[in-house]
Amino acid sequence: MTGKTSPRAGEARDTATSHYVFEAPVRLWHWLTVGCMLVLMVTGYFIGRPLPSVSGEATYLFYMGDIRLVHFAAAMVFTVILLMRIYWAFVGTAITRTDLSVPASGDAAGGRVRILWCVGICFWKKIPGDDIGHNPIAQAAMCGYFLLSVFMILTGFALYSEHSQYAIFTPFRYVTEFFYWTGGNSLDIHSWHRLGMWFIAAFIVGHVYMAIREDIMSDETVISTMINGFRSHKFPKGQHDKEAS
Repeated sequence: MTGKTSPRAGEARDTATSHYVFEAPVRLWHWLTVGCMLVLMVTGYFIGRPLPSVSGEATYLFYMGDIRLVHFAAAMVFTVILLMRIYWAFVGTAITRTDLSVPASGDAAGGRVRILWCVGICFWKKIPGDDIGHNPIAQAAMCGYFLLSVFMILTGFALYSEHSQYAIFTPFRYVTEFFYWTGGNSLDIHSWHRLGMWFIAAFIVGHVYMAIREDIMSDETVISTMINGFRSHKFPKGQHDKEAS
Protein backbone atom coordinates (compact mmCIF):
# COMPACT_ATOMS: atom_id res chain seq x y z
CA MET A 1 0.00 0.00 0.00
CA THR A 2 1.63 3.20 -1.11
CA GLY A 3 0.50 6.79 -0.57
CA LYS A 4 0.31 9.18 -3.49
CA THR A 5 -0.42 12.84 -3.98
CA SER A 6 -4.00 13.70 -4.91
CA PRO A 7 -4.36 14.11 -8.68
CA ARG A 8 -6.71 17.05 -8.13
CA ALA A 9 -5.07 20.34 -7.24
CA GLY A 10 -6.49 22.08 -4.18
CA GLU A 11 -7.76 18.89 -2.55
CA ALA A 12 -5.05 18.48 0.03
CA ARG A 13 -7.55 16.90 2.40
CA ASP A 14 -7.60 13.75 0.21
CA THR A 15 -4.95 11.06 -0.04
CA ALA A 16 -4.75 8.34 -2.68
CA THR A 17 -3.85 4.79 -1.77
CA SER A 18 -2.89 2.12 -4.31
CA HIS A 19 -3.96 -1.47 -3.86
CA TYR A 20 -2.92 -4.49 -5.90
CA VAL A 21 -6.39 -5.77 -6.74
CA PHE A 22 -6.33 -8.04 -9.78
CA GLU A 23 -3.53 -10.57 -10.21
CA ALA A 24 -2.06 -11.39 -13.62
CA PRO A 25 -4.16 -14.58 -14.13
CA VAL A 26 -7.36 -12.61 -13.48
CA ARG A 27 -6.38 -9.88 -15.93
CA LEU A 28 -5.40 -12.46 -18.54
CA TRP A 29 -8.74 -14.23 -18.08
CA HIS A 30 -10.59 -10.93 -18.46
CA TRP A 31 -9.04 -9.95 -21.79
CA LEU A 32 -9.16 -13.47 -23.22
CA THR A 33 -12.84 -13.56 -22.28
CA VAL A 34 -13.38 -10.25 -24.07
CA GLY A 35 -11.88 -11.69 -27.25
CA CYS A 36 -13.83 -14.95 -26.97
CA MET A 37 -17.08 -13.10 -26.34
CA LEU A 38 -16.68 -10.93 -29.42
CA VAL A 39 -15.95 -13.96 -31.60
CA LEU A 40 -18.75 -16.04 -30.07
CA MET A 41 -21.36 -13.32 -30.39
CA VAL A 42 -20.55 -12.46 -34.01
CA THR A 43 -20.32 -16.07 -35.19
CA GLY A 44 -23.28 -17.12 -33.05
CA TYR A 45 -25.43 -14.41 -34.56
CA PHE A 46 -24.71 -15.65 -38.08
CA ILE A 47 -25.29 -19.26 -37.04
CA GLY A 48 -28.77 -18.24 -35.93
CA ARG A 49 -29.28 -16.02 -38.97
CA PRO A 50 -27.25 -17.58 -41.77
CA LEU A 51 -25.66 -15.58 -44.53
CA PRO A 52 -27.82 -14.84 -47.59
CA SER A 53 -27.11 -16.51 -50.89
CA VAL A 54 -23.62 -15.89 -52.22
CA SER A 55 -22.36 -16.17 -55.75
CA GLY A 56 -20.24 -19.11 -56.78
CA GLU A 57 -20.37 -22.86 -56.92
CA ALA A 58 -21.76 -24.31 -53.67
CA THR A 59 -19.26 -27.16 -53.81
CA TYR A 60 -16.43 -24.76 -53.09
CA LEU A 61 -18.24 -22.53 -50.60
CA PHE A 62 -18.13 -23.46 -46.94
CA TYR A 63 -18.66 -20.13 -45.22
CA MET A 64 -21.16 -21.34 -42.62
CA GLY A 65 -19.01 -24.37 -41.85
CA ASP A 66 -16.03 -22.10 -41.23
CA ILE A 67 -18.13 -19.80 -39.04
CA ARG A 68 -19.33 -22.77 -37.01
CA LEU A 69 -15.75 -24.04 -36.62
CA VAL A 70 -14.56 -20.64 -35.36
CA HIS A 71 -17.53 -20.50 -32.97
CA PHE A 72 -16.74 -23.93 -31.56
CA ALA A 73 -13.02 -23.17 -31.20
CA ALA A 74 -13.78 -19.93 -29.33
CA ALA A 75 -16.24 -21.84 -27.13
CA MET A 76 -13.54 -24.34 -26.17
CA VAL A 77 -11.12 -21.55 -25.26
CA PHE A 78 -13.89 -19.77 -23.32
CA THR A 79 -14.65 -22.95 -21.35
CA VAL A 80 -11.01 -23.62 -20.47
CA ILE A 81 -10.29 -20.09 -19.26
CA LEU A 82 -13.53 -20.06 -17.24
CA LEU A 83 -12.45 -23.25 -15.48
CA MET A 84 -9.06 -21.66 -14.84
CA ARG A 85 -10.78 -18.58 -13.38
CA ILE A 86 -12.90 -20.73 -11.07
CA TYR A 87 -9.75 -22.55 -9.95
CA TRP A 88 -7.99 -19.25 -9.31
CA ALA A 89 -10.92 -18.13 -7.15
CA PHE A 90 -9.83 -20.78 -4.63
CA VAL A 91 -6.09 -20.17 -4.74
CA GLY A 92 -6.00 -16.42 -5.39
CA THR A 93 -6.53 -13.46 -3.10
CA ALA A 94 -9.65 -12.73 -1.06
CA ILE A 95 -10.69 -10.11 -3.62
CA THR A 96 -10.43 -12.73 -6.35
CA ARG A 97 -12.86 -14.99 -4.49
CA THR A 98 -15.59 -12.35 -4.25
CA ASP A 99 -16.50 -12.72 -7.94
CA LEU A 100 -18.00 -16.13 -7.24
CA SER A 101 -19.99 -15.14 -4.16
CA VAL A 102 -23.17 -13.22 -3.47
CA PRO A 103 -22.28 -9.81 -1.99
CA ALA A 104 -22.80 -9.33 1.72
CA SER A 105 -21.49 -6.95 4.33
CA GLY A 106 -21.51 -8.78 7.62
CA ASP A 107 -24.79 -10.50 6.75
CA ALA A 108 -26.92 -11.17 3.69
CA ALA A 109 -29.38 -8.41 4.54
CA GLY A 110 -26.58 -5.89 4.76
CA GLY A 111 -25.33 -7.02 1.39
CA ARG A 112 -28.75 -6.53 -0.18
CA VAL A 113 -28.98 -3.04 1.31
CA ARG A 114 -25.60 -2.16 -0.17
CA ILE A 115 -26.69 -3.46 -3.59
CA LEU A 116 -29.81 -1.27 -3.52
CA TRP A 117 -27.69 1.69 -2.40
CA CYS A 118 -25.28 1.21 -5.30
CA VAL A 119 -28.16 0.84 -7.77
CA GLY A 120 -29.63 4.07 -6.46
CA ILE A 121 -26.46 6.11 -6.98
CA CYS A 122 -24.85 4.49 -10.01
CA PHE A 123 -26.65 6.63 -12.56
CA TRP A 124 -26.70 10.13 -11.11
CA LYS A 125 -24.74 10.74 -7.91
CA LYS A 126 -20.99 11.16 -7.63
CA ILE A 127 -20.04 9.26 -4.50
CA PRO A 128 -16.56 7.73 -4.50
CA GLY A 129 -16.73 4.20 -3.18
CA ASP A 130 -14.45 2.70 -0.56
CA ASP A 131 -14.52 -0.84 -1.95
CA ILE A 132 -11.08 -2.20 -2.72
CA GLY A 133 -12.37 -4.77 -5.20
CA HIS A 134 -15.83 -4.84 -6.74
CA ASN A 135 -18.62 -2.84 -5.18
CA PRO A 136 -21.75 -4.88 -4.24
CA ILE A 137 -23.63 -4.30 -7.50
CA ALA A 138 -20.56 -5.24 -9.56
CA GLN A 139 -20.02 -8.30 -7.39
CA ALA A 140 -23.65 -9.37 -7.87
CA ALA A 141 -23.33 -8.80 -11.63
CA MET A 142 -20.15 -10.89 -11.80
CA CYS A 143 -21.78 -13.71 -9.85
CA GLY A 144 -24.71 -13.63 -12.29
CA TYR A 145 -22.29 -13.56 -15.22
CA PHE A 146 -20.54 -16.71 -14.03
CA LEU A 147 -23.87 -18.52 -13.69
CA LEU A 148 -24.91 -17.33 -17.15
CA SER A 149 -21.58 -18.49 -18.58
CA VAL A 150 -22.12 -21.98 -17.17
CA PHE A 151 -25.61 -21.99 -18.70
CA MET A 152 -24.22 -20.98 -22.10
CA ILE A 153 -21.56 -23.71 -21.95
CA LEU A 154 -24.10 -26.39 -21.04
CA THR A 155 -26.61 -25.43 -23.73
CA GLY A 156 -23.93 -24.81 -26.35
CA PHE A 157 -22.23 -28.16 -25.89
CA ALA A 158 -25.65 -29.83 -25.67
CA LEU A 159 -26.39 -28.56 -29.17
CA TYR A 160 -22.99 -29.74 -30.38
CA SER A 161 -23.37 -33.17 -28.75
CA GLU A 162 -26.45 -33.95 -30.85
CA HIS A 163 -24.24 -34.50 -33.89
CA SER A 164 -20.87 -35.22 -32.29
CA GLN A 165 -19.39 -38.71 -32.15
CA TYR A 166 -16.84 -37.81 -29.46
CA ALA A 167 -17.40 -39.44 -26.07
CA ILE A 168 -16.32 -36.27 -24.22
CA PHE A 169 -19.56 -34.56 -25.26
CA THR A 170 -21.82 -37.46 -24.23
CA PRO A 171 -22.61 -36.03 -20.74
CA PHE A 172 -24.07 -32.90 -22.35
CA ARG A 173 -26.78 -35.03 -23.91
CA TYR A 174 -28.40 -35.07 -20.48
CA VAL A 175 -29.08 -31.37 -21.00
CA THR A 176 -30.86 -32.22 -24.25
CA GLU A 177 -32.83 -34.96 -22.50
CA PHE A 178 -33.84 -32.49 -19.80
CA PHE A 179 -35.31 -30.15 -22.40
CA TYR A 180 -37.18 -33.04 -24.03
CA TRP A 181 -38.40 -34.14 -20.59
CA THR A 182 -39.85 -30.66 -19.99
CA GLY A 183 -41.71 -30.83 -23.30
CA GLY A 184 -39.17 -28.90 -25.37
CA ASN A 185 -36.89 -29.87 -28.20
CA SER A 186 -33.57 -28.99 -29.79
CA LEU A 187 -34.94 -25.71 -31.13
CA ASP A 188 -35.78 -24.64 -27.57
CA ILE A 189 -32.17 -25.23 -26.55
CA HIS A 190 -31.06 -23.07 -29.44
CA SER A 191 -33.56 -20.34 -28.48
CA TRP A 192 -32.41 -20.27 -24.84
CA HIS A 193 -28.78 -20.28 -25.94
CA ARG A 194 -29.42 -17.34 -28.24
CA LEU A 195 -31.35 -15.49 -25.52
CA GLY A 196 -28.34 -15.96 -23.26
CA MET A 197 -26.23 -14.24 -25.90
CA TRP A 198 -28.43 -11.14 -25.70
CA PHE A 199 -28.24 -11.18 -21.90
CA ILE A 200 -24.45 -11.25 -22.13
CA ALA A 201 -24.58 -8.39 -24.65
CA ALA A 202 -26.64 -6.38 -22.16
CA PHE A 203 -24.14 -7.24 -19.41
CA ILE A 204 -21.25 -6.03 -21.58
CA VAL A 205 -22.98 -2.70 -22.26
CA GLY A 206 -23.67 -2.18 -18.56
CA HIS A 207 -20.19 -3.32 -17.57
CA VAL A 208 -18.47 -0.93 -19.98
CA TYR A 209 -20.75 1.95 -18.95
CA MET A 210 -20.16 1.44 -15.23
CA ALA A 211 -16.39 1.04 -15.68
CA ILE A 212 -16.11 4.28 -17.68
CA ARG A 213 -18.44 6.11 -15.29
CA GLU A 214 -16.47 5.05 -12.23
CA ASP A 215 -13.20 5.92 -13.91
CA ILE A 216 -14.40 9.42 -14.75
CA MET A 217 -16.76 10.43 -11.95
CA SER A 218 -15.25 8.76 -8.91
CA ASP A 219 -11.78 9.18 -7.48
CA GLU A 220 -10.63 5.66 -8.24
CA THR A 221 -8.97 4.01 -11.20
CA VAL A 222 -11.01 1.27 -12.86
CA ILE A 223 -10.03 0.72 -16.48
CA SER A 224 -6.28 0.85 -15.89
CA THR A 225 -6.75 -1.58 -12.99
CA MET A 226 -7.51 -4.38 -15.44
CA ILE A 227 -4.23 -3.58 -17.23
CA ASN A 228 -1.69 -3.12 -14.43
CA GLY A 229 -3.63 -4.67 -11.54
CA PHE A 230 -3.45 -1.61 -9.26
CA ARG A 231 -6.42 0.47 -8.12
CA SER A 232 -6.01 3.89 -6.55
CA HIS A 233 -8.67 5.08 -4.14
CA LYS A 234 -8.99 8.53 -2.62
CA PHE A 235 -10.23 8.70 0.92
CA PRO A 236 -10.87 11.66 3.21
CA LYS A 237 -7.65 12.43 5.02
CA GLY A 238 -9.08 11.65 8.44
CA GLN A 239 -10.33 8.27 7.32
CA HIS A 240 -7.02 7.44 5.66
CA ASP A 241 -5.08 8.38 8.79
CA LYS A 242 -7.41 6.30 10.91
CA GLU A 243 -6.91 3.24 8.69
CA ALA A 244 -3.15 3.75 8.65
CA SER A 245 -3.08 3.75 12.43
